[in-house]
Amino acid sequence: MTTVFIISAPSGSGKSTLVNETLRTVPGLEFSVSYTTREPRGSEKNGREYYFVARDEFEAMIRKDEFLESALVFGNYYGTARRFLQDAEETGRDLLLDIDVQGAAQIKKKIPEAVSVFILPPDRKKLEERLRNRGQDSEQVIQRRLATASREIENYSKYDYILVNDRLEESIEALRSIIQAERSKHSGSESTNTEAIRAAERYRLENVRERVGPILASFLPVTTSDGR
Repeated sequence: MTTVFIISAPSGSGKSTLVNETLRTVPGLEFSVSYTTREPRGSEKNGREYYFVARDEFEAMIRKDEFLESALVFGNYYGTARRFLQDAEETGRDLLLDIDVQGAAQIKKKIPEAVSVFILPPDRKKLEERLRNRGQDSEQVIQRRLATASREIENYSKYDYILVNDRLEESIEALRSIIQAERSKHSGSESTNTEAIRAAERYRLENVRERVGPILASFLPVTTSDGR
């Protein structure tokens, strides 16, 4: 049976690096490349980072019910095609989804047993630093992303697991443990993978609330560059 893993995070939290390393080192995972109507950035290639399609094509796919989830973000559509889940089920692989909180909510409604993981930055200051170091966004866009991040992280309690991505290697190992633990549970082989299950439990929502508190506080109040 295919297990669906949902990964969500504010832009700049290091989610893409974490997901890519997990896909490289964990066997049996199918990755869903999202569809979007935004223009490619930098070295992005169609079919690698995203499937870049025209707005009318995306809307036609919505009408045909071809998406597991879709959302309008910053004026552009993003969506996960149903065919990726079908492909994963046919090949006996698990499906990894890299989607925002809107998409995650839609997936959880359709697939309640999906495993959801929220990636948090260490604090607002570190997130802003990462966004600036990328060098691809204007000041207006950076402030908009920070404001969006403050709203997104309020949804953390809707996720099964929370990872604070302050040390990449630890975060990669944590995500590996979560995947291994959930696979063991779904296959009924918990007794053979107690180490991964024990490691994954440290990142369960109920076990990280104390650590999340200061992170949430660092995003309040959110101010723009002119102090408003």
